Amino acid sequence: MVRILMVVLAVALVGGQAPADLNDDLEWVMKEAVRKVAPSVVQIVTQGGADMVVTTPKGPVFRKALGPTTGLILTSDGYVISSAFNFINNPTAILISVPGHAEPYVAQRVATDKARMLTLLKIEAQGLTAPAFVPRKDVHEGQWALAIGRALDTKKNQAPAVSVGIISAVGRIWGRAIQTDAKISPINYGGPLVDIQGRVQGVLVPASPRGEDETAGFEWYDSGIGFAIPMEDVLAVLPRLKEGKDLKKGLLGIRLKSADMYGAIPEVGDVTKGSAAERAGLKAGDIILEIDGKPVDRMAKILHLLGPKYEGDKIALKYKRGDKVETVAGLELVGALQIYAHPYLGILPMRDDPKLGVEVRFVYPRGPADKAGLKAGDRIVKVGLGGKSPLQSFSGQKPGRDAFTDFLNTRAPGDEIQLEVKRKEGKTETLTVKLENLPGSIPGLEDSIPEKLPEPATVKKALEPLETSNPKAKPAKVDAKDKKDETGLLKRANATGEHKYWIFVPETYDPNVAHALVVWLHPPGKNKDEDIEGIKDVWIDHCEEKNLIVLAPLSENESGWVPSEADAVAEAIGDVMTRYTIDKQRVVAHGLGVGGQMAIYLGFNNRNLIRGVASVGAVPTHLKDNLAGQRLAFYLAGGSQDPLLKAISEGKTKLMERRLPVFFREIPERGREYLEERYLAELARWIDALDRQ
Repeated sequence: MVRILMVVLAVALVGGQAPADLNDDLEWVMKEAVRKVAPSVVQIVTQGGADMVVTTPKGPVFRKALGPTTGLILTSDGYVISSAFNFINNPTAILISVPGHAEPYVAQRVATDKARMLTLLKIEAQGLTAPAFVPRKDVHEGQWALAIGRALDTKKNQAPAVSVGIISAVGRIWGRAIQTDAKISPINYGGPLVDIQGRVQGVLVPASPRGEDETAGFEWYDSGIGFAIPMEDVLAVLPRLKEGKDLKKGLLGIRLKSADMYGAIPEVGDVTKGSAAERAGLKAGDIILEIDGKPVDRMAKILHLLGPKYEGDKIALKYKRGDKVETVAGLELVGALQIYAHPYLGILPMRDDPKLGVEVRFVYPRGPADKAGLKAGDRIVKVGLGGKSPLQSFSGQKPGRDAFTDFLNTRAPGDEIQLEVKRKEGKTETLTVKLENLPGSIPGLEDSIPEKLPEPATVKKALEPLETSNPKAKPAKVDAKDKKDETGLLKRANATGEHKYWIFVPETYDPNVAHALVVWLHPPGKNKDEDIEGIKDVWIDHCEEKNLIVLAPLSENESGWVPSEADAVAEAIGDVMTRYTIDKQRVVAHGLGVGGQMAIYLGFNNRNLIRGVASVGAVPTHLKDNLAGQRLAFYLAGGSQDPLLKAISEGKTKLMERRLPVFFREIPERGREYLEERYLAELARWIDALDRQ
């Protein structure tokens, strides 16, 4: 270190002319840093365990085991930390090779920090070398950062592998991680990020601001975006991990009303039952003002303040309800939220209807509505909660279908509701209905798609002013923009011209009819004009019959879609929504293979836009919880000869465990190929029924 400081001083004294051996000096300093930390960097080999499938927008990755990877000694008596990613296949044996020790040690898993995705291991050894570390406050942007790994060291005593970069940001992943541009990959996950003095800045892990599971961020490896958990934070939770209990992220249990985490005020949209937020008395419409005495002005700030917290940690909370400010002290965060399940009434509503209430288009046989006597042509005019309060009329502040969906989203399977119904012939009745689980949302309750749905599906009045229950109130504003745009197959670009996309609008397009939007995510290399023309030819009849518009964004990545392209896709969706009348309850991300993986990714990470995911030959991964105010349904298809079929089927079960409704289609005698016409027609009917209630 003294040597390089002398070199830097010499550069300054001679007016900035670098001496010829500056690179040699930098190399020497970095080698010294690696030499200091090397005795603490261990090699980890896992054996046995389940087959692991890590599926990303780049495609599926299969491994019997992860192979050699890296860990870091924390204490002289054998505690070793590594990335939880290295053990997601639940290996039957873990071997750790320590520099200078002839034979590997058998390691035991002690506990996992599920908030930061770290796993603590223990080997029976003494006198091990624990590294020096950098305090969190002394880690700054622009500092040298060396990513260290020992996965490729076959002799166990050589210098570990090194990737050089800088600290590019601190406080990332909602306050939990350091960001570096040094190359990070699975072989050095669990290894240290060190400064040029050989002190550990953090422990390397895959991480993502949008993901929570063990594989989140894996798709970014070797991309110049890598993360490390600050070493000070690792050591702070070491005593708790030694107790053998997994640590979970601390959760408040709210969803904000707006999806704009950076611009909108933090107004509560939903409160999860049994959560810390419910215990604090939070309700929809409340505005969060402070957490732990620090002002909150947007969702991102809430995530930063809660990001470092664990289950059981306590916070102080201040929120506003109307003109009154409430303060809650010592609010204990939870580690898991109750799984939310959307209730099922069993009807399809008529669309584009400006009248008060909901006209019933279709009643699902043997569903709750059918059992209660609801019929097609009936109009629901009032709703209530099983006699607990007077029935409420529709206000007309939003379309009746959307207002009724909002009402149902506050209920749960098993709840009783009352409906005042005006029969087609004019008679009014009050029905009591017991809501059930959505078909396809729990194992054993399979979903089905009707062979035929009644037409028309719309009254074709999407742009007319809404009827209101208050004659003195102004009618709710309807988008008055000119929705008459071009039809046919059209190529467009975003405002900067950087991202291209195609849209197909059928000649039958009517701006008074809200169209479903199918976002086609092409397979790798299928982004040529003729490829998009082919997709148009496949979908044209269904677009005309079912009022669909197809949007085909274009990926410029030769190997297929990557997560960083999600924002461009979302921008294209927003552009189409401004030009055409789109039914926001029927926006579907759809793709084959890698395109299907991207569709799943978009579904979970753009819940404010996407309401359905239709994938072919793709495995559901990086799953997120069901949300009350943002419904999401899945159509999963796989060929019987596709090697991924078993994993797709298992993905269906995992989605159901989160109470997300899934329709699963195994296509006989097919591999990873696109849908035949009969299954494409089935998918079109699934999209037509996506707004079921």
